[in-house]
Amino acid sequence: MFCPATSSSPIRESGTQWALGLAASSRALTSTGHAAEESYREAIERLQQTQVTAYLARAHLVYGEWLRREGRRQAARECLRSAHEMLSDMGADAFAARAAVELRATGERPRKRSSPSTDELTAQEMHVARLVATGATNREVGTQLFLSPRTIESHLRNIYPKLGITSRRQLREVSLP
Repeated sequence: MFCPATSSSPIRESGTQWALGLAASSRALTSTGHAAEESYREAIERLQQTQVTAYLARAHLVYGEWLRREGRRQAARECLRSAHEMLSDMGADAFAARAAVELRATGERPRKRSSPSTDELTAQEMHVARLVATGATNREVGTQLFLSPRTIESHLRNIYPKLGITSRRQLREVSLP
């Protein structure tokens, strides 16, 4: 059943910071100039008071994109940096990549994730990484897994770029599940 529009809005009636933040974010996307900027700022301010960080990260992202397109690169960097960090930390890789592209467009290189993800490692690579992280040599790991030391070295050549590291010492610092 279709309900005709009423003068009161369900968002205003609920009055939560999350709902009001989403409304401000939506207004910003459909506004221009000073009104858009005020709405973006309101959205971020309201969403910071909630526990729904995905919407806050997205608000930072779209505000940063808007600022960059307005020619305000320095201000855009701050928003995009925040967005990239939050989105990377929560594993929203597509949005984090979008923030990274925007950051590069402002002339800044986005930082890599502070804690590398082990999701890309195969089961065998994970096993090799765990053993190497304990300090075992390629020969010792190979003996335990019934593989040659050269095969272990090959696995390590695949593991390092996936984790964003370059040495065995760095592998010890990565938290492996």
